Amino acid sequence: MASPDQIAAQILSSKSLSVSPVWLNAFLSSASAQRNVPPSALAKTAIFRLLASNITESLSKHRSCILPVDAYDPMVQERRLQGAIPVQVLDIEDIGTSLWSQIEAIERVERGEAIRGREIVRTIAVDEDPEATETNGANSGPVAAANASGNSGSGPHRLILQDAEGTVVAGVEMQRVDGISVEKLAIGAKLLLRDPTVARGMVLLNPGSVTVLGGKIEAMDTPWRQGRKARLLEKTAGLEGE
Repeated sequence: MASPDQIAAQILSSKSLSVSPVWLNAFLSSASAQRNVPPSALAKTAIFRLLASNITESLSKHRSCILPVDAYDPMVQERRLQGAIPVQVLDIEDIGTSLWSQIEAIERVERGEAIRGREIVRTIAVDEDPEATETNGANSGPVAAANASGNSGSGPHRLILQDAEGTVVAGVEMQRVDGISVEKLAIGAKLLLRDPTVARGMVLLNPGSVTVLGGKIEAMDTPWRQGRKARLLEKTAGLEGE
């Protein structure tokens, strides 16, 4: 059986995640029956579990791995943080696309439709006959699942992020970051901030300062997606009332 130090070292070197000893010991105890599993395989399983966990319980709270307690202070004009700081996504919002466009995209998905160019295309379910695909345009063919929402996800995006200590801060996409979109990024997904800049209480996200590690907290992601249309409608109602 691999030692906790071996597994922790492999996780740190491959993903820059400093795992909590309590969490790691509990994981290794649950994997104790797999005594012949090599450390590298155990480390991969541990990483998979980490990405699906709440980092306030699974990662260490070393000062070098967490945000400053006043990271969200809007009175601080700008500062550069040092080191690699893992965070998890609590919310994501496309601030570059109108609310109504996002609502209409959700409703197209509800009807089983997607946008391809100027066409409205009926998407194909896994067990559906491709010959039965309905197209409202000149060309036919399946649409990639990533485009099923009809939203390019170009952003920019505003995220609510949380570190291992529980500190919550907003993050704003200053440049397009691959993997950040409402469709691709799950709630509970993990990001690694590398020497990020924080300005007026917001983390400035760009390809050089953020790495998308992935993952998802199912208990958070499912209700968030189920309630997204209602939240967007509520925002439009608020705008109309102003």
